[in-house]
Amino acid sequence: MERAGAANGAPAIAAIRRRLGEPRAPQDPRARIVANIAGEITPELRAVLERPGRAASVLLALLERPAGLTVLFTERAAHLKDHAGQISFPGGRIAAAGETAVDAALREAYEEIGLAPSDVDVLGSLDELLTGTGFSIMPVVGYVARASFVAKPDADEVAGVFEVPLDFILDPRNTIETFRERLGTRFRTHELHHGGYRIWGATAAILVSFRDLLNE
Repeated sequence: MERAGAANGAPAIAAIRRRLGEPRAPQDPRARIVANIAGEITPELRAVLERPGRAASVLLALLERPAGLTVLFTERAAHLKDHAGQISFPGGRIAAAGETAVDAALREAYEEIGLAPSDVDVLGSLDELLTGTGFSIMPVVGYVARASFVAKPDADEVAGVFEVPLDFILDPRNTIETFRERLGTRFRTHELHHGGYRIWGATAAILVSFRDLLNE
């Protein structure tokens, strides 16, 4: 992919749009979880794998900045019921009344950080991700060309907002492979550390999928 430097934003976005639009084999999100298990599948994990995931979507927003493209992250408020205090993308559950994954991601981004849907150029989507907490997440990738955009976090949902250069994320040397315990099972996971923030869990898994797709 063309590098995402300051003078190369448009070509980089064109390459990302093209890569996301290319046909690719469907990925089973449950098989992806199983492939990252170190050990046996416990009854607790099997219960998660056997029930339908709670539909949700997130917005992986690429922002045009003078130094190059960045990726926007939020720090979830500490009082939230799900994933409190974690680093995430703007997003949430998909409404049952015919809302699409794209609609939900754009709605949540507007509610959480004041990013207007009209400012987002949707480039495509990544493969569905099933989390250990039972959410079935569709990551939507969008481009924000308005360099003057400043996030306005909703304090009820977001404790803070920060950005990480896309080039940092696309460099495999900046991703750490680690293991964590959940549902009685040991999982292989990933982490990125930047500016004092620890990006892990589903957010890191989405970044790795994005990186691998672009770096193929």
